[in-house]
Amino acid sequence: MRIHFIGIGGIGVSALAQYYLAKGHEISGSDLESSEITEFLDKKGIKVFIGQKPENVSADLDLIIYSPAVPQDNPEFKKAKELGVRMKSYPGALGELTEQHYTIAVSGSHGKSTTTAMVGLILERAGFDPTVIVGTKLKEFGNFNFRAGKSKYLVIEACEYDGSFLNYSPQIIVVTNVDKEHLDYFKTFSNVKKAFKKFMMRLPAGGFLVANKEDENMPKITNNQFSSFYYATNQKEADVLRKVLKIPGMHNISNALAALAVARILKVPDDISFKTLGKYKGSWRRFEIIKNKPYTIISDYAHHPNEILATLTAAREKYPNKKIWCVFQPHQHQRTHYLFNDFVKVFRRLPIDNIIITDIYDVAGRETKKINEEVNSQKLAKKINKKSVLYMNVEKAEKFVKENIKKGELLIIMGAGDIYKLTAKF
Repeated sequence: MRIHFIGIGGIGVSALAQYYLAKGHEISGSDLESSEITEFLDKKGIKVFIGQKPENVSADLDLIIYSPAVPQDNPEFKKAKELGVRMKSYPGALGELTEQHYTIAVSGSHGKSTTTAMVGLILERAGFDPTVIVGTKLKEFGNFNFRAGKSKYLVIEACEYDGSFLNYSPQIIVVTNVDKEHLDYFKTFSNVKKAFKKFMMRLPAGGFLVANKEDENMPKITNNQFSSFYYATNQKEADVLRKVLKIPGMHNISNALAALAVARILKVPDDISFKTLGKYKGSWRRFEIIKNKPYTIISDYAHHPNEILATLTAAREKYPNKKIWCVFQPHQHQRTHYLFNDFVKVFRRLPIDNIIITDIYDVAGRETKKINEEVNSQKLAKKINKKSVLYMNVEKAEKFVKENIKKGELLIIMGAGDIYKLTAKF
């Protein structure tokens, strides 16, 4: 079968492309820009077009799978419609796979990539031979975001954006937390909670729900019809995880407890789970230590106020005596607009020495001209009104840090856009 992916550089779409490649299909794809992901796929034998043009789509294709971020006026999308090629969205295609497997779907506003990785690795070490689709790259998976398994087990990261997770049919659902996220799509927090409740209703009779007992929103969206397993950082297993985990922060202890709960549902012995979690070194852009000398550089994906708070609090706990620098790139004008006051509150309270906020990263297809004109990083830094928080563009931030950072200090490069490329400049 010949399958073409529109938006193949996306972290989820790229994993699905590898799934079909592993099944022996002929795969091609396109994206707007070249990236580490598209270069990796090219090396694996997938024909990747940089730039999206009608000529990339032909009538002899059997299927086109497109990212939810692809607008309907996309030239390849339009050409496929004209040719009558069969089309599926990424969530729709992944949803079909969940029906063919025993699926563990990890959801939540924050922490789902790490938790998905932990669950996948535990099941791998326990001999379950799972297929894993995760929203970050793992060294254990050949430095990418996909593992091809031969068993019935499928572990996926289930994103709520665009209602994507409502396409999935899992036997186990994990909910790490529910927060004010993706408000460009949901508009209100009430709608976010309704979506998670609908997702939980996708569980079949005999399905299992694993949920964070410490999330204040959980009681409002869960009910007693599921076999529910709640976890919390005050349970005794948290003390063991605190000693064995290599990745810092209370939020990661919570993620590990969620993974442990899934493992217990599937009868994985605790010693396998703890050994696996103790060996887990983290993943791409999740408190990823890039280098240690002459100063430490960490790359992190945090882009929501609560993620930023969790990551930088963990950094201060891990490095209590180091001077900490952070270069943060806000992700999407709409997120910055909807959560503007939350960003201000978080940055005012952070225990970090120097924070530089760079220009907002535009997300193609998810911005509006009006909000783009109203919100910018200069306004955010001015509203925070703190000496340790400055606005600079990326070039000036690089120059400023290089001129002022000293041996033994810590630099965190943070954001979900292309700010991670700055790590190579150091």
